Amino acid sequence: MNKKKYFISEEASLKWLESHCIYNIFSDELYEIDDSAFEFFKSCASGNGCNSCNISDVEFLKFSVEEGLLSKSRKAPRKIPSRQSPVPSLRYLELQITNRCNLSCRHCYIGKKSTVELDIDAIRKIMNEFEEIQGLRLLITGGEPLLYSRFDELNSMLHDYEFRKILFTNGLLLDSEILGKLNVNEIQISIDGLNEAHDFIRGKGTYEKSIEAVKMVAGTSFQVSVSTMVHTRNLNDFDEMGRIFSEIGVRDWSVDVPCIAGFLKDNPDIVPPPDVAGKYLRYGFGEGLHGGGAGYVCGLHLMSVMADGRAAKCSFYSEDPVGHIGEGLEICWKRVEHAPLSDLDCNCAHLDTCRGGCRYRASLSGNARSGDPYRCAAFLGSD
Repeated sequence: MNKKKYFISEEASLKWLESHCIYNIFSDELYEIDDSAFEFFKSCASGNGCNSCNISDVEFLKFSVEEGLLSKSRKAPRKIPSRQSPVPSLRYLELQITNRCNLSCRHCYIGKKSTVELDIDAIRKIMNEFEEIQGLRLLITGGEPLLYSRFDELNSMLHDYEFRKILFTNGLLLDSEILGKLNVNEIQISIDGLNEAHDFIRGKGTYEKSIEAVKMVAGTSFQVSVSTMVHTRNLNDFDEMGRIFSEIGVRDWSVDVPCIAGFLKDNPDIVPPPDVAGKYLRYGFGEGLHGGGAGYVCGLHLMSVMADGRAAKCSFYSEDPVGHIGEGLEICWKRVEHAPLSDLDCNCAHLDTCRGGCRYRASLSGNARSGDPYRCAAFLGSD
């Protein structure tokens, strides 16, 4: 009988969400597993590992090793969930650690810069609670997060947690020294067009610095992604951007339309109308989310924490918070209302896929129950 021992990989983490799962933090793949597999992985999570004779499915073992979930070499013990997550599960937490920024972008929804930032002890408490309720991705944002006054302390804490850490940055402050110390899995850099278009939004000379940052990150062990906002000056740049990003080795390219908030209230004319901008939302590539939102509007598994500690269903709803993080992450999460798709004034054939699009953008159209006009244009234009 084969008595090889198996250990949970240092890349993997057991999660008890709506169902039992195991999550590869590095590849960002989530696998739903049955009760017997969950018990097997729990045994493998101990420092002593688990004998393969405890499971008869050889193909399952082979697959788990190939997917980076199991290792045949001894690993440090992994954490085992003590309870199920709240339902629906909070999988993606946007953490705006600071409002400090080194740019004043025309489309910034935060608007006027300030020195407001989260206390380091509050961040530690948030991360502890996020791990306890089975979070998957921590989205570290700002402002410019690298300007957080205690970033080194925060960075040193990140290694302790079994969830994926993604740093959202404009890339201007990245250098080899910072990259050599970062404890994140992915770095997302904002590129809002080619040279002229990007600089129009973010300031002269920023494109060259940001695209060089993308290339620099791509040459390291970090995964690099890019975020692009559609505006009137970059409409002719998307094919070339797609080519450049693919050539560099960008993992994910997300494309969206900015919402009229913050500085964009002073520059609304830079946002194309839905019938023009919609088709550009069909650009981009990558893996996206992990499913699980069927029957509900967009954002079922997301919450945001602002730099002043307010918590909301997403950062656009900062003026309508569900509470303050000092009350506890789970308490705030349970106050978020999750609307079913049946609440929407929409019977489009694409509804189950688009899930109504951005609810904040829909509310700006005058009817919070309507579809997001930009997502509608993107889907209907593809018919």
